[in-house]
Amino acid sequence: MERPRFDVADIIRLHRVALEAIQPLSSVQGRALSAIALCRTAALGGHANVCMACGIKEDPSYNSCRNRNCPKCQALDQERWIQARTKAILPVSHYHGVFTMPSDFRALARQYPREIYDAALRCSSEALLELAQSRLGVRLGLTLILHTWTRELLEHPHVHVLATAGGLASDGTFKRIRQKVLLHVRPLALLFKGKMMAALRTLREKGALVMSDGAFGTLMASLDAQDWVVYLKKTFHQPEKTLHYLGRYTHRVGISNSRLIDVTSEKVTFKSKDGRSVTLHPVAFLQRFVRHILPDRFKKIRHAGLYAAPKALAKARAALGLTPPPSPMNPPPTWAEALLMLTGRDVAHCSGCGGTLFRVEIARDPPLPRHQRGSRPRSPP
Repeated sequence: MERPRFDVADIIRLHRVALEAIQPLSSVQGRALSAIALCRTAALGGHANVCMACGIKEDPSYNSCRNRNCPKCQALDQERWIQARTKAILPVSHYHGVFTMPSDFRALARQYPREIYDAALRCSSEALLELAQSRLGVRLGLTLILHTWTRELLEHPHVHVLATAGGLASDGTFKRIRQKVLLHVRPLALLFKGKMMAALRTLREKGALVMSDGAFGTLMASLDAQDWVVYLKKTFHQPEKTLHYLGRYTHRVGISNSRLIDVTSEKVTFKSKDGRSVTLHPVAFLQRFVRHILPDRFKKIRHAGLYAAPKALAKARAALGLTPPPSPMNPPPTWAEALLMLTGRDVAHCSGCGGTLFRVEIARDPPLPRHQRGSRPRSPP
């Protein structure tokens, strides 16, 4: 595959100082930008491969930053996630749902991201599980993924949900749901709305959400007056296809390098929806980009219901007549072995003659003195 012409890392290296001159960054945002700016450069070290048979020396390969916000570091993790979930997912049809929060949450999430996003994931799963239990009499298996952006990199917090088409009934059997709609979205949206508003009240009572009585009352009145949007539709009959579809959402960041059309010192143009594009000043582009950097160690992929309860999941598999999933490999594969299994790319043998490649390590650049560390990242060679 051809490498993209432009890189978000270049925009960060050139315009981060200007960004911080007008907007302070959190420690998590600062670390993420530093990692992306140095990703796959000599600053992080790397290796070169030499073929022991034909003597060909390949170009140096520099190490990845492995930051979850980096556009270049998610492909292998995504494939590993799909492989792991393929072993755990139930072989039944699944529904794809989207729980969208009203625009009132954008400013709240900017100020209290951990609290608001955690509430969104929790309330959407609780709404689905409770309504399925009361209306269908089953315990579903859920996988939830938080997204915070639109294709224009604007704030749009919403939760993608993958729900089993059926679940474990109280009598221990697995009840399949074959209808086009798992649950009616109107009562589901009302339940989600009620749970989120209750969560806001609880956060304020605990002091985790600081707002005056007047501002909080106005917010709650606005949220109550709106129709909240919930989408729920059956996707694929084969779970493997469902996982590959969902895999597009799991490790995606706000924008990929492949969507960058043009980058200059004065503008950044990137692809949007339906063949359209957006042009921004580089600093404005970075302002939008950093708003989608999640709090440190925040889990944006979660499981609920059967997929969060190993014993219940084992009962569901037994009810479907399935054997237990295979145990994970011990020891786990190296990154090179994983890359070969998942993508077919062999980095251990010469692409010319097939001989064994000898790995020569390239030391990373020495760290900067403490007094030189800070917002300005080092320019890689």
